[in-house]
Amino acid sequence: MTMRTPPRYNVSKTGRGVLTYTLLFVLLAPSFIGTAYSQAQPDTTRQESAQSNVPDFVVMPDRWRDIQPPPSEFTVDGHWYDPYNQNVLKGDYPIIGQNTFFILTASVDNFVEAIRTPTPSGVSTLDPESRTAFGNGNRLIVNENLKLSFEFYGGQTAFRPRDWELKVTAFFNLNYANLRENNGVNIDVRKGDDRTATHIAFQELFIEKHLFDVSDRFDFVSLKAGIQRFSSDFRGFVFSDFNLGARLFGNTGSNRIQWNLMYLPMLEKETNSELNTVFDRREQEVLIGNLYIQDLLTLGYTTQFSLHYNNDKPSTHYDENGFPVRPSLVGFPREHEIKAYYAGWSGDGHFGSLNITHAFYQVFGDDSFNPFANRDISLNAQMAAAELSVDDDWMRFKVSGFYASGDSDPEDGEGKGFDAIVDQPFFAGGPFSYWNSQRVGLQGVGLVQKLSFLPSLRSSKLEGQANFVNPGLLLLNVGYDAEISQKLKALLNVNYLRFVDTAVLQNFLNQPRIHKQIGFDYSLGIVYRPFLNNNAIFTFGIAALSPMDGFKDIYETSDVQFSSFASLVFTY
Repeated sequence: MTMRTPPRYNVSKTGRGVLTYTLLFVLLAPSFIGTAYSQAQPDTTRQESAQSNVPDFVVMPDRWRDIQPPPSEFTVDGHWYDPYNQNVLKGDYPIIGQNTFFILTASVDNFVEAIRTPTPSGVSTLDPESRTAFGNGNRLIVNENLKLSFEFYGGQTAFRPRDWELKVTAFFNLNYANLRENNGVNIDVRKGDDRTATHIAFQELFIEKHLFDVSDRFDFVSLKAGIQRFSSDFRGFVFSDFNLGARLFGNTGSNRIQWNLMYLPMLEKETNSELNTVFDRREQEVLIGNLYIQDLLTLGYTTQFSLHYNNDKPSTHYDENGFPVRPSLVGFPREHEIKAYYAGWSGDGHFGSLNITHAFYQVFGDDSFNPFANRDISLNAQMAAAELSVDDDWMRFKVSGFYASGDSDPEDGEGKGFDAIVDQPFFAGGPFSYWNSQRVGLQGVGLVQKLSFLPSLRSSKLEGQANFVNPGLLLLNVGYDAEISQKLKALLNVNYLRFVDTAVLQNFLNQPRIHKQIGFDYSLGIVYRPFLNNNAIFTFGIAALSPMDGFKDIYETSDVQFSSFASLVFTY
């Protein structure tokens, strides 16, 4: 069967995206411009008072530059290229008037990764002697990001929130992938086993406005509209992404209670860079509301209650390399709509010397046609996680567990396998662990997606749709964090991984028996800050997955899978 890649941009989607941005700026920009203009005007009241006979009154046209400490061996004149001393490009001086500031941030992220992971031989294997479905799993990934961030804001922010803020963050991406099998980097096998691609994206493009205060202690209500980062809980279990949205947020009770209301008309992602495509809207809407209460039960513990709604509408979409991702090519591919509701409770903090992080989510709703069940289904799935740790001087000892429910009967009309919206969990080793950091493919879908624990069997975490007919996961972890010095930190984790139920895998792969044990995941992460700041951060990681019977049943291999990476980030 020959599949053609449709045009990347849809005129109606692009038009809606342009209209959305235009309306946001038309509605909010005048108030920002007026505020900035008023701040830039001279303070005539103060000047008139200065002309009166008030004793000991001195006119200070510029309260930031006119008052300086006396010269000494410890004072250093600032320059535009010096981020450590007084610098107008770093918000130390106002750029307009007395209360309008500008911050420029530039960073370069150099990332290289060597991986061994199961890779299909494809329709044209590079190894003619290969007789199995999986070929050479070695691969090399290089990802370069240049980030430029421009931030304007106004207001006297020492004791209160900013009056307004405008922020633009642009990414310039270069990525390279080299596999040892054709058909992996592009659906066209003639394009070989490697790929080089570039992409320019806006990961932040928003306006924020302080609407009003709700107390004399500067509890407030604000609105942020545009492309922005939002994580819906402490560890990113359900939603964590840079995407288009409108966020109404605030606090009360002297900042003890915080809340968010978030609406996201989601953008498509560019496949290879995993960054936004600015004006390419996808047929998906997400609504999130959460409430944080600090110092509940005891000082130092914060609890959170949240509701999520994911409306992923019927659509057809091919990724940048020509592979179909919506609908997933499983069973009988058909466009379908998912309406999923997540009710959650989580917490983070400490009770005395015991640190605790926990989360629980219940999902309900419906899927108009699930490709694994080959029918419409109702949703009933759960997720739970907990981490306990204690600190001993410069060391932290951790134990944790993660559970995502699995589906024991894929044809019963009920989706009992938990799946997230766009998760990015930092838990049980996070991006340092093999299982969390790698996409492990399986017959056109992913057994697990990159930066996710969930064996969701979806085509893509960023471009595909959630799938609630999946085997679920049980993860048990022991970990050790060490602040070896002010510059050097080490993170060591060991995870035991197990499917909750393999009935879905047995149906999907047409295998009579698949064991539940996945394997042991070992990881070591090193974070080094040579200058005791965040202007240079070197991060190194190495991880290995030692397969057990379940993994061996699926991938017909007992070879240890591994990943190793180095990230060098330099920031101005």
